[in-house]
Amino acid sequence: MLSDLIATREQLRDGATTAPAELERCIDAAQAASNAHSFVRTLFDEARTTAVQPGVAQLPLAGLAVSVKDLFDMAGQPTPAGSTALADAPAAAEDCPAVARLRAAGASLIGRTNMVEFAFSGVGVNPHYGTPAAWDARFGALPGAPRVPGGSSSGAGVSVAAGAAFIGLGSDTGGSIRIPAALNGIVGFKNTTRLVPTAGAVPLSTTLDTACAMTRTVRDAIVAHEVLAARRVTRSLAPLSQYRLAVPSTLFLDGLDAPVARAFERSVEALRQAGAQIDTIDLPAVLEQPAYGFAAPEAYAWHRALLQRAGDRYDPRVRMRIEKGATLMAWEYIDLVQARQQWIARMLADMEPYDALLSPTVPIVAPLLADVAPADGVDKAQDAARDAEFFRVNNLLLRNTSVVNLLDGCALSLPCHVQGELPVGLMVWHGALRDDTVLNISLQIEQTLQK
Repeated sequence: MLSDLIATREQLRDGATTAPAELERCIDAAQAASNAHSFVRTLFDEARTTAVQPGVAQLPLAGLAVSVKDLFDMAGQPTPAGSTALADAPAAAEDCPAVARLRAAGASLIGRTNMVEFAFSGVGVNPHYGTPAAWDARFGALPGAPRVPGGSSSGAGVSVAAGAAFIGLGSDTGGSIRIPAALNGIVGFKNTTRLVPTAGAVPLSTTLDTACAMTRTVRDAIVAHEVLAARRVTRSLAPLSQYRLAVPSTLFLDGLDAPVARAFERSVEALRQAGAQIDTIDLPAVLEQPAYGFAAPEAYAWHRALLQRAGDRYDPRVRMRIEKGATLMAWEYIDLVQARQQWIARMLADMEPYDALLSPTVPIVAPLLADVAPADGVDKAQDAARDAEFFRVNNLLLRNTSVVNLLDGCALSLPCHVQGELPVGLMVWHGALRDDTVLNISLQIEQTLQK
């Protein structure tokens, strides 16, 4: 199992290692086969310069390697967002706030990570730059043929899981942090959207986009969040028995793959044995989500000029979903905003008795990459079959996680599988501004499951 940031930071301060030495280990990992297609641009020399700066080891990120999803502005670099449609875009004039905060905290920014084009999918495939294969941070390479890494923060997830970065900066609009975390055996924390600025990031949905990160442990997730949100997390030493938790049976447990069901049930039982109070509840409001989403119309508003100029460069799977946003009328969008607020109120009323809810992060294990790979134009029937499987898988991967985004909530995914199983994530979640409680509970859960 890979060392986490906090443990490595302690070794730095004890003199057992150095930031440059740890960076070179990450650079080696970034160039290994396990990270094939994880990066669209490496920044090794710039990272080396950061790692030797005086006093860097005393900063929160201590000169250690951090990767940046390709949709965030970095000064002097273009921001293609996983697309070739922005190949001629000018370089960013300055760092976006999230990147600036990471730099100020001592991050050695090792490279820009691959992603689903314009962040519009939970599967992780990219026809322009290739697709990294899922990797299990706890137990190494997955058996058999390559599996999808999850998206849209695909390269960010694999970079953390396969040892190239301690933190992977990404974004989460419907699950794009938590899905790769679940499929790669790492931790992904989606904070309440308003806590971290999304300025300087190519948007998917201005309503739902969240800047956040993946890490190797929950305690590292707290460090990353404190840096990105420029706030301190209020820590609690309360044991699990002091929290009231719930497992919603409505929707979240439907149609689970057998390995997911087994890992989740085993984890819930372990938490109960450790003293946790866990109720199984109905959550009927989940089924009353507004029928139309925010991503398509808000994406279309941003993309419409680019589609006219370079629409032929888009992944067709992405383009078709963005263009659906052109059909939504203004009054329908206003109705959607109002319906969301009413739905949030109903959800929170049912969730109020509980400190957090528990569910599988995603209902399936990582599908084989070959089953959902982009069309190659050689066999039209095969292309159609892969497209159909892609959309089926995408809907399943996003099903549980997207509830939290629509709720304006916060959630953390942590691994709950054991050796010999494919990676499975357990999601701890609640409504807006419950971040500290979710993080503290997740710390306790992680410690319990790793005993």
